[in-house]
Amino acid sequence: MAVHYRVTLLPGDGIGPEIMAVAVDVLKFVGKRIGIGFEFQEALIGGAAIDAEGEPLPAATLEMCRNSDAVLLAAIGGYKWDSLPSHLRPESGLLGLRAGLGLFANLRPAKILPELINASTLKREVVEGVDIMVVRELTGGIYFGQPKGIFVTETGEKRGVNTMAYTEKEIERIGRVAFETALKRGGKLCSVDKANVLEVSQLWRSRMISLGLEYPDVELSHMYVDNCAMQLLRWPKQFDTIVTGNLFGDILSDAAAMLTGSIGMLPSASLGEGGPGVFEPVHGSAPDIAGQDKANPLAQVLSAAMMLRYGLNQPEAASQIEQAVLRVLANGDRTGDIMSEGMNLLGCRAMGDALIQVLEELKS
Repeated sequence: MAVHYRVTLLPGDGIGPEIMAVAVDVLKFVGKRIGIGFEFQEALIGGAAIDAEGEPLPAATLEMCRNSDAVLLAAIGGYKWDSLPSHLRPESGLLGLRAGLGLFANLRPAKILPELINASTLKREVVEGVDIMVVRELTGGIYFGQPKGIFVTETGEKRGVNTMAYTEKEIERIGRVAFETALKRGGKLCSVDKANVLEVSQLWRSRMISLGLEYPDVELSHMYVDNCAMQLLRWPKQFDTIVTGNLFGDILSDAAAMLTGSIGMLPSASLGEGGPGVFEPVHGSAPDIAGQDKANPLAQVLSAAMMLRYGLNQPEAASQIEQAVLRVLANGDRTGDIMSEGMNLLGCRAMGDALIQVLEELKS
């Protein structure tokens, strides 16, 4: 093999193992063709780790991820663990993974595929041609700020506290990622905040304006988060690249995902200043359909493509996977979440088979 990579797989919970199996098959197929060797190693995270180890992110999992070239994550969480204390819930394992690997930049694309325009709940003229990249700050803001917790006041009343905080350095480093991303796309960057009422957002906007002076080829604009949520539904084609904080990015990227017709179609990449990135679908663990062969594996497969492109610098392999996804959709193959009249309804495993078949055809 010309090149060899160690990839840590985190199947997680719910539909995670099902969609991960499809992505691994696709990676193996493309890797064998191009000359890329993969050493896959699997570790526990989320609810699966809680059941086996009593904690959502075992130290062994984090260490394995740190010693990898890239990490491919499926999904975590489920109703089973919702009653646990916040620090023991599956989601805290994901936050710990991001913090432990220093992954401060989350790239979430929301691109309308022509074959799925009719799957969107919005009118064709609104969503046709939409191609948005949301750059979300990932290791700061209200999810990590201190103090946090539920406290008892002097009167005996419980009070919940979370702190939204950003330093200039945190704002600048995510800003640079966003400006560099915009340079590679349409040259437009919209910074989203709530500077009319939040001091942390006032600092955010000030630093983005200063940083923008270093990027004269990028058209920088600003928008309040509530207006941005509305504009994503009203006129999404006005956006090219969006940069925002952790909480706002979490919400807006999911809203942007639904422009495409299904959150089950969208990948994401979480990157740091060095070391392995984490690549995962935007959707959750869907425990209601777990084990029923109904899951859509395409976001997981596209996350594997993002891993190849952004994490391992293998754009040719990434392009082949992306082309295969488009070809499968053009052939009319659909899972239930993106099904429409006249299409071929496939389960998770069958969709994986369809991808391999298309890749075989691309080879010839």
